[in-house]
Amino acid sequence: MFKDRNKKYTFSQQYLRRKRDSLLERISFHGSRGSSSREHIIERENIWTVPNILCVGRIIVCPYLGYLIVQENYLISCYILAAAGLTDFLDGFIARNFKGQSSKLGSFLDPLADKVLVATVFSTLTFNGVIPVALTSIIVARDVFLAAAGFYIRYQSLPPPKSLARYFDPSHATAQLAPTFISKVNTFVQLGTICCTLSAPVFGFLDHPFLIYTWWLTGATTVLSAASYAFSSNTYKILKEAKVKRES
Repeated sequence: MFKDRNKKYTFSQQYLRRKRDSLLERISFHGSRGSSSREHIIERENIWTVPNILCVGRIIVCPYLGYLIVQENYLISCYILAAAGLTDFLDGFIARNFKGQSSKLGSFLDPLADKVLVATVFSTLTFNGVIPVALTSIIVARDVFLAAAGFYIRYQSLPPPKSLARYFDPSHATAQLAPTFISKVNTFVQLGTICCTLSAPVFGFLDHPFLIYTWWLTGATTVLSAASYAFSSNTYKILKEAKVKRES
């Protein structure tokens, strides 16, 4: 009687072992097939670079700069604007000349920092009655258009599964901004205009005709820049997805 029970118990153990080994083999087989046919993944990059930190610093200082302009403290505002311009030069220089300092995120952060700075100065100077409302409206409308396009491109270029966490993860590079020539000219003109207009109350040439000429030039290049982005097919470059290497 006990021998029969032991035989049944031994048979049950052997049967369970065979089922376990068979199940493990199937899991291993399907796992290896899955690794070879796995979907592409998004390339990750180092976002903690010096140029990116400088860009973020420019964005952070903008609210304080706007407060100073509203309080008509134009002299200190000029100093802060000059420091922001220096960081703008430095982040581009470092990204171009130092290994590992260039990033896809930086291609968005640098123009974003410029746009936030320009929008802050233009809006606060308009609030103080120094710059015409129409000019500031054109600049803000153009930047809102570009921001909306950027959000749309980000969503379209993000491979599945799409989620908020992956969408707002800056280390997942899915697209790269390629500024047009006229947009670079427009950025230069805008920065020159805010420098001249912000320093006008300090040096006493607020009513000089030169300022009016710079406002017209800024408005024209802003409209042309928006048109170049709208009709150019190479503004946003979708990055190729990197394949997952099969583990040996």
